[in-house]
Amino acid sequence: MQRLLLLILLLCTHAFAVASDVPAYDKRLSRFTYPFPVKTFTVSSQGMNLAMTYMYLQPKDDKPVVTLLHGKNFNGAYWHQTATFLQQQGFGVLIPDQIGFGKSAKPVSYQYSFAALASNTRTLLQALNIDNTIVVGHSMGGMLASRFALLYPELTRRLVLVNPIGLENYLLYERYVDVEKRYQNELKKTPDMIVSYQRKNYYDGHWNSNFSQHARFLQGWIAGKDWPQLARVSALTYDMIFTQPVIDDFRYFEMPVTILLGTRDRTAPGKANLRDGVDRELGRYDRLGAEIKQHNAAIDVIELSGLGHLPHIEDFSRFAPAFLRALSKDK
Repeated sequence: MQRLLLLILLLCTHAFAVASDVPAYDKRLSRFTYPFPVKTFTVSSQGMNLAMTYMYLQPKDDKPVVTLLHGKNFNGAYWHQTATFLQQQGFGVLIPDQIGFGKSAKPVSYQYSFAALASNTRTLLQALNIDNTIVVGHSMGGMLASRFALLYPELTRRLVLVNPIGLENYLLYERYVDVEKRYQNELKKTPDMIVSYQRKNYYDGHWNSNFSQHARFLQGWIAGKDWPQLARVSALTYDMIFTQPVIDDFRYFEMPVTILLGTRDRTAPGKANLRDGVDRELGRYDRLGAEIKQHNAAIDVIELSGLGHLPHIEDFSRFAPAFLRALSKDK
């Protein structure tokens, strides 16, 4: 009994230490450092003038600009190593924080949609006089990148998706969850829950300082005074993932498309809400490559065995050659 009480005490002490060590961040991450200079662009959307932040590294000679689109649980900062690699190859790099994410504005009265975020990104590209770009999207950013490419094929030189979500139309298999319920669930999150989720779902139970730095801002948001507003925005952006599928439109891509898949990934938003009688196992990235080909046989699928949802964070040495191949694909 004493050993059990001691174990409980140690676990509680560890949990408190993790949570108490988290700095509180405001909604604009004003004290959170990004790897490159951050600039702010005012985009007019839905009757509002909204601050959209971005990082931009100029291209060398005639190299194209690569636009890197972040996932839902991330911001532009996690593209640091990828952007540095691209710059070394001579590419220009544009890394926007989408409205509702990172250091950008967080309106709660905004109708979040992939089309609206794609439109904002196009407006930013135009302001920077970027006539066309290689579009790269990771996770939720893959859904956004797909919608961008479908809406603006003339701006998209090629499309590269890195472990995108949305390779399945989730509401074909799951019950719809109202935004208010998702908001209440978000409010219950703790900083320690962020680490537990990412360790289990992103990194196969592993954890280190490199992984933890990309969870830090989410933990700090939960610990900060703006979390109720941020939780509302999070619920709204979850809703577009479920209600605005892209997979059935993959057949309409007009540009070269490559999808990089860490096959250990099992990410599937909402998979706990499967409909009765559904026996499909969602998020099987080791199987989704074959399904992608059924939607569009021209898509190049590169599988990275043993890697999970963030191959560019988990093992950049394995990610980089496949990524470079995707950037140079012509057909």
